[in-house]
Amino acid sequence: MSKKKQRREALVYHAKPQPGKIKIVPTKPYTTQRDLALAYSPGVAEPCLEIAKDKDNAYKYTSKGNLVAVISNGTAVLGLGNIGPEASKPVMEGKGLLFKIFADIDGMDIEIDTEDVDKFVETVKMIAPTFGGINLEDIKAPEAFEIERRLKEELDIPVMHDDQHGTAIISAAALLNALEIAKKKMDKVKIVISGAGAAAVSCTKLYKAFGAKAENIVMLDSKGVIRKDAESLSPSKLEFATARKIDTLEEAVKDADVFIGLSIADILSPEMLLTMSKHPIVFAMANPNPEIKYDLAIKTRKDVIMATGRSDHPNQVNNVLGFPFIFRGALDVRATTINEAMKMAAVEALAKLTREPVPEQVNIAYGETRLTFGKEYIIPKPFDQRLIAEIPPAVAKAAMDSGVAKAPIEDWDRYREELLQRSGNDNKVVRLLHNRAKQKIKRIVFAEADQLDVLKAAQIVWEEGIALPILLGNKEVISELKDELEFDADVTIIDPNDEESDVRRLRYATKFWEKRHRSGTTLYSAKIKMRERNYFAAMMVREGDADGMISGYSRAYPTVVKPIFEVIGRAANVKRVSTVNIMITDRGPLFLADTSINIDPNAEEIAEIALMTANVASTFGFDPVLALLSYANFGSSSHPHATKVREALQILHKVNPDLVVDGEIQIDFALNKELHQSQFPFSKLAGRKVNTLIFPNLESANITYKLLKELNGADSIGPIMVGLSKSVHILQLGASVEEMVNMTAVAVIDAQEREKRKKAKMG
Repeated sequence: MSKKKQRREALVYHAKPQPGKIKIVPTKPYTTQRDLALAYSPGVAEPCLEIAKDKDNAYKYTSKGNLVAVISNGTAVLGLGNIGPEASKPVMEGKGLLFKIFADIDGMDIEIDTEDVDKFVETVKMIAPTFGGINLEDIKAPEAFEIERRLKEELDIPVMHDDQHGTAIISAAALLNALEIAKKKMDKVKIVISGAGAAAVSCTKLYKAFGAKAENIVMLDSKGVIRKDAESLSPSKLEFATARKIDTLEEAVKDADVFIGLSIADILSPEMLLTMSKHPIVFAMANPNPEIKYDLAIKTRKDVIMATGRSDHPNQVNNVLGFPFIFRGALDVRATTINEAMKMAAVEALAKLTREPVPEQVNIAYGETRLTFGKEYIIPKPFDQRLIAEIPPAVAKAAMDSGVAKAPIEDWDRYREELLQRSGNDNKVVRLLHNRAKQKIKRIVFAEADQLDVLKAAQIVWEEGIALPILLGNKEVISELKDELEFDADVTIIDPNDEESDVRRLRYATKFWEKRHRSGTTLYSAKIKMRERNYFAAMMVREGDADGMISGYSRAYPTVVKPIFEVIGRAANVKRVSTVNIMITDRGPLFLADTSINIDPNAEEIAEIALMTANVASTFGFDPVLALLSYANFGSSSHPHATKVREALQILHKVNPDLVVDGEIQIDFALNKELHQSQFPFSKLAGRKVNTLIFPNLESANITYKLLKELNGADSIGPIMVGLSKSVHILQLGASVEEMVNMTAVAVIDAQEREKRKKAKMG
């Protein structure tokens, strides 16, 4: 993507459909006069009086306990420098977004227009009663040290400057694991720190807390090695000054065991890396370009254990592994501070989590066959769903043990369950789709590429590396639209109706006629059909000229389905093709079927739909827990609409007794665990979180998924076609660009899975 286009897209993203990335939404009913009387006057007086008696009641009656202020003065924003408080606001809003999606914390950005330490501290102190915690961000050193120190001393809520401590916590966990792999001890290794800013100082202090010796540490700033005999050293630099008579990085890294880079790109040369000790540990964390490129380091030293700040290489040191979960644990016990014990607990929990078996969902999300503790996996992945259940409890317990927790946790199992419920709030599935598709991209034909939005989607999947798009349609129109979109990639464009396609069109027509000549198709009619984009595109997939197909944006679903069924057909041993929609909800993803094809399936067909839908859930790393839905619960009705669902369950128990499925059941009992447990404790679903809903007919499934989408704002991925012999997926009429991109990722993954199964059969 060109910088010009990237700039435009970034600006549009922040401006549309409404400016900014966060908003405030009510958490209480407000529809009636009674609701409003309780929310404001006169009802609001009661909690006010209770808080006046004891200000800690603010945690009981207001959102204070889950509200963190993300505060900056804009003096050290990312790589942009001192750009001012207003210009820092998009970054602070982004931090608020990360707090919400990773730990379900409400982050409110506050930008303060002063560089004066006293004024900054006084301002934060005056607004502190609003918040349960303070996250300081993008404040330049050395002021950042003083601001954090004073606020921690003068406030009774958690305060953390993430620029200092976030990188320190994550890199310390990675370092503990790297040392274990290298069979080295923290108190023995020689460590070189390139950089002397807030993050470097905090990292070094934390390493020392875990046993690193001051005499084994060399720190460098922009002028070279920080030595004790240098003049006018700041207190923060003096603490890490060395007595060694060396001046350069080249001298410092000779025989060193660990290099920590928090400085500038390409400062560590291959020649320097070669002088380091056996099994050197190199954390090159400058962003976006590290102190030494990952590929270059690996090529130079086969024994190097490498981490960077980038997501496109193993071992990303990413602050999002820390701050959301540290604040989550601190808030949940109403800690009065974030102390060293809590930070060290987070380090140890992260390090320990890395050594444990990785859930299949994480492997799938990152396109790995099997992530295992080793040189290329020394720190958890950001979208590891275990983080929220492991890091906050460790932090909370450390707060309790160190005496700074005002609301200790008593039931740890219940607390972990509550944390896991919070983790349903973010859109992991979409990232999972995209990441997995990128591992082995496939050729996907876009049958309506002369439509602007379809071409936009094709452009995104090309630029993001999700798929290799093949553009089908009027060449002249597509070329004009490509120019308009600045889509200058050299991708294949095919017009089914031009002369260049004559030979291919005849070949497809002949193949189609050979397949359908006993179904009333003539060679002449086959030639006519091959001028229609959906027949042509489907034949491309059937003949191996494309790996998958996307269509349906501009035409009604039934008109697109017909050529697909005629050309592609069902997979072996499949009686009915069906569709699944993945709904991204606050409780996590829900797999719904059949949403688009089978109007009134019988018991056998419902059972087949259920099995295929369970397979979709498994493909995306979720253990399927299925509810067969009805208007009745467990035999309460003898109507055929209910009994067919009951019969489908019996078939499923016989065909796949290990499948977690039950029914017939009403949807509220299926989704409400407590209600289900209280009324139907005998059910296989009792105490389980249902994630797969099988509907008794098309109208109920179709209405439900569209209702969720329109009224609840739930994102929808689908309808995903299951049961076809090839990877073909049909969009809903007028699908958005985002929906088309997601469906393309689905088509790629579908093609990947088919290729795996084919290779497995071949031995």
